[in-house]
Amino acid sequence: MSSVLLRRAGFAAAAVASVFLLSACNPGGGAIENYSGLPVSDHAGDAEGNEGAAEGAVSATWLKQGGQIAVTIPGSSTCPVVGSDIRVLDEAGEGNRVAVDVVERDEDEVCTMDLVPHTTVFWTPVTVTTTEELTVEVVGESVTVPVK
Repeated sequence: MSSVLLRRAGFAAAAVASVFLLSACNPGGGAIENYSGLPVSDHAGDAEGNEGAAEGAVSATWLKQGGQIAVTIPGSSTCPVVGSDIRVLDEAGEGNRVAVDVVERDEDEVCTMDLVPHTTVFWTPVTVTTTEELTVEVVGESVTVPVK
């Protein structure tokens, strides 16, 4: 009887450990970094697909060799449009598409009328791939990140 209990306890421990391991491989959808300006990268080729940011358009690009996605949104320097979460809309092979939610701002907030880029960085969701074009939907616009 005790060997059955011991076996059950072993299975339960293995199940709990696998949950922790799987959750470590699947990063959360929240922003990991926010800053004023264009994406900063230390890997060659990461800035590809982010040309629109310099012209004041919404843009997105891979960072960290595809391990992260940077989304750049133009807006007021005192009231920037900041990404809050990334959600997978279509997984790899089915569209490879994500949506980025932004922080809601108070309608009465006083903001400057300038236009500057603000970048939000997210971990790349595990169910999308860098080997297909990635469509990023944010603030009513859709941008494409090229294959890495």
